[in-house]
Amino acid sequence: MSTHPGAAVLRDLASPRAMARTLALFFVAGGATALLAAAGGANHPGRRLAVAAAGLLAASVGTAVLRWGSAFPRVLLGALVTLGCALISAVTLISPDPVTAVVCASISAFVGVMACFFADARIALAHIATAVVGTTAALVLRGDTPVVSAAALAVVVLTLSAVTRTLALRASDADADALTGLANRRGFDEALDERVRRPGLVLSAGLLDLDHFKQINDSAGHEAGDRLLRRVSTAWRAALPEGAVLARHGGDEFALLLPGRSGSEALTVVRHLCSLVPDVGVSAGVAERRAGDTAAQLMRRADLALYRVKADGRGAAALSGVPVEGTAVSAAVEAAAS
Repeated sequence: MSTHPGAAVLRDLASPRAMARTLALFFVAGGATALLAAAGGANHPGRRLAVAAAGLLAASVGTAVLRWGSAFPRVLLGALVTLGCALISAVTLISPDPVTAVVCASISAFVGVMACFFADARIALAHIATAVVGTTAALVLRGDTPVVSAAALAVVVLTLSAVTRTLALRASDADADALTGLANRRGFDEALDERVRRPGLVLSAGLLDLDHFKQINDSAGHEAGDRLLRRVSTAWRAALPEGAVLARHGGDEFALLLPGRSGSEALTVVRHLCSLVPDVGVSAGVAERRAGDTAAQLMRRADLALYRVKADGRGAAALSGVPVEGTAVSAAVEAAAS
C-alpha cells in the first residue's frame, strides 16, 4: 500500500481544508448518531445521558473544526482522529444496552474512511487499529454483547477501510507520476488552483530543472535518467516542509508549491533542496503570489525566473524580480517580459 504511486499524492494533495471538512462532517454525524441512539428507550437514564453528552461533545468538536480546522496543522487533525476513537470506545462501553452499544461502535467506520483517504499507510493503519481494538474491547468488556457480533463489526470496518483505500489510490493515479510517485502536472495544477482561491494566503511557487538531463539520457540511457529522477524526487520529498506540494511537472522539470512561505523563504527552501543533491546541477526559479495573481500568472513569473537562471549560466536559484548574484541586466529582461 505504501509503495503505490498514488499514496504520496494522497498525502501531498490532502489540504488541511479538505481534511478538516471531512473530519468535521464525521464528528457531527457521529455525534448525531450517538444522540439518536441515546434517545431510544427508557432504561438506564444515567447511561443514556452520558452517551448523549458524548454526542453533544462530538458535534461541538465537529462544528469547531468546520469553522477553524482549515488552519490546523495535520498533526492536530490526526490528534482529533485519535480523540474520535477514544469517544467511540467510551460511548460503546457505557451504552445502556447491547443494541445501542453496537450502533455506537459502528461509528468507528468513519475513522477507517477518514484515515484511508487522507493518511499515509502507517498512520492509517494506526488509526484503524486504535478504532477497531478499542470498540471490540469495549463490546467484549460489557459482557452483554456476543463476541461474534464484535468480531463481525470489526470485519465490516476493516473491509470498508480496505475498499476506501483501494478506491482512493485508484482515483489518485490520475494525479500521480508513475515514475517518481510525486504529483504530476494535473495534480499540481489542482493543488495550485485550490490554494490560489484562498484569499489572503501567502503563497510561493518554484520550478526546478535538472541541468543537462538530456545529455544523461543520450550518453547513459533512459534507465540512468529514470534512476536520477527517482533519486532526486526521493531526496526532495523527504525534506519538504509541512503543507508543501512537489510534482514532476514534465520531463526533468519539477514544480514546488509552498503555502505560507514568502518568496524569500521559498527561495531558501529551494536552495536547501538543491543542496541535497550536490552532484546534480539544478536551476530553479521562484515567485511569490502578488495580489490578484492567477495561478497562470504566478507560474509564469516562476518560469521567467528559471529562464533568467539558465541565461546566466545555470546551477542557481533565483527569486522573481531579484538579480542572480548581482546580475541586474537579466532581471530587467524578466521585468519587461512580465
